[in-house]
Amino acid sequence: MAHKNYYFTSESVTEGHPDKMCDQISDAIVDAILTKEAKLQAAGYVDADGNPANVDNVRCAVETFTTTGTVVVMGEVRTEAYVDVQKIVRETVRGIGYDRAKYGFDCDTCGVINMIHEQSPDIAQGVDGTYARADDTDPLDKIGAGDQGMMFGYASDETDVLMPMPIYLAQRMAERLAAVRKSGEVDYLRPDGKTQVTVRYEDDKPVEVTAIVVSTQHDAKAEHDQIEHDMVEHVIAPVLDEVGIKWRDADIYVNPTGRFVVGGPMGDTGLTGRKIIVDTYGGMGRHGGGCFSGKDCTKVDRSAAYAARWVAKNVVAAGLAHKCEVELAYAIGVSHPLSIMVDTFGTGAYDDELIEKAVEKVFDLRPGAIIRDLDLRRPIFQKTAAYGHFGRKDPDFTWEATNRVDELKAAIAELAE
Repeated sequence: MAHKNYYFTSESVTEGHPDKMCDQISDAIVDAILTKEAKLQAAGYVDADGNPANVDNVRCAVETFTTTGTVVVMGEVRTEAYVDVQKIVRETVRGIGYDRAKYGFDCDTCGVINMIHEQSPDIAQGVDGTYARADDTDPLDKIGAGDQGMMFGYASDETDVLMPMPIYLAQRMAERLAAVRKSGEVDYLRPDGKTQVTVRYEDDKPVEVTAIVVSTQHDAKAEHDQIEHDMVEHVIAPVLDEVGIKWRDADIYVNPTGRFVVGGPMGDTGLTGRKIIVDTYGGMGRHGGGCFSGKDCTKVDRSAAYAARWVAKNVVAAGLAHKCEVELAYAIGVSHPLSIMVDTFGTGAYDDELIEKAVEKVFDLRPGAIIRDLDLRRPIFQKTAAYGHFGRKDPDFTWEATNRVDELKAAIAELAE
C-alpha cells in the first residue's frame, strides 16, 4: 500500500439479512445432501440403475432467491440422496428467527418453490476424471477443477486470528447483535441487521475506530433513544472493549434513518452470493469471480478460496510477512493450478518470489489435495454462511489452521541458502 496513514471501512450483516438468509438456505441444502449421501454410502445403497451412493460423487450448485412471503431454490445437483427441500428451507428460516408474520416473514406460511435439477454431464466430466486424463497414475490428477477462475486468500497480523481489523470488528458486532436478540437480552430486536466499522491506521497499523454504524430491525414500539443506548451497551462496547482498540471518541450511528421496522425479505429481496465481500476480507483483500455458498467442495470458487486463505494465514503465522495475499487460478477439468501468486505488499521478511516457491513446495493445491487436506466433504457449510468464512475460531474451519508453519520455515531456509 502506497500510503501508511489511512482510514479503512468494512461492513457485515446479520443472519437475518435477506442475502444471508439465501446463503444459509443454499448451504443447508448442501449439508443435508452430504449427510444423507454419507449415510446411504455407509448402508451400501445402490439405485435401480446400479449407481452406488458415494459422498465423493456429490455435486451441488444451489442458488436461493427470496422476497416477500416466498423462497425459490434453484440450481443443479448430483446425488443418490433425496432431501426434503421444503423442510430444510423452513427449518433454516425458523432458526434465523423469522417465525411469525409480524416479523415480516413466517417460516411456516411462506411459499417454497423447488426448481433444482440434475447436474450437466458436460460439467461433471471435467471433475470426474473422464476428460483427457486416462493415462494419469496419480488419483488426485484425475480430479479436475469444477470451473475456471481465480481465487484469492488474505491474512494480516493485525488481529489474533490474522484478519484485517475492520472486517473482524464488523463481523463480531453482527454476531453479537444476533446473540443478544436470540438470548432475549434485547427483546425488541428482529433478525435483519447490518454493522459497519471505520478504522484509522497509522504506519499501516490499526490504532483507533473512528466511526461505527449499527442498523437493526426492531419492534415498532421500540424508541430510537433506547435502541441507540442498547446498541452501545450490549453490542458495540462488549466487542470493541474485548479487542482493546480505542473507540470511545468514534462517531456512532444507530439506525441513521430513525426507523427500521420493515426488514428481511419484506424490505428487500435476497439472493445467494450477493455478500461476497462480507464473506471474505471486507474489501481489504481481493475477491475472485465466484461466491461460496451453495457449492460443494469440487467447486474451486469455494475450496480454492479456502486453500488460498490457509496458505496466506500460514505465511503470516510463520513470520514470513505481516500481510499476505495469495492468488490461485484454475481451468475447468485441469487439476494443477495455472498460476500461484504471493504478494506481501512490501512486508515480507523474504522476497515474494522466494515465499512463492516455498508455498509451492509445502502446499499441494490441486482440488483433490485441497479436499483431502482440508477435509471438505463434511456437512460443515451452513455455519460458514453467516459472520464470515474466515477468522472464525471453530475446529471445523480447517482452512484456519496454522499447521504448515514449520514446513514453510524449513522450506524458506532451504531455498534461501
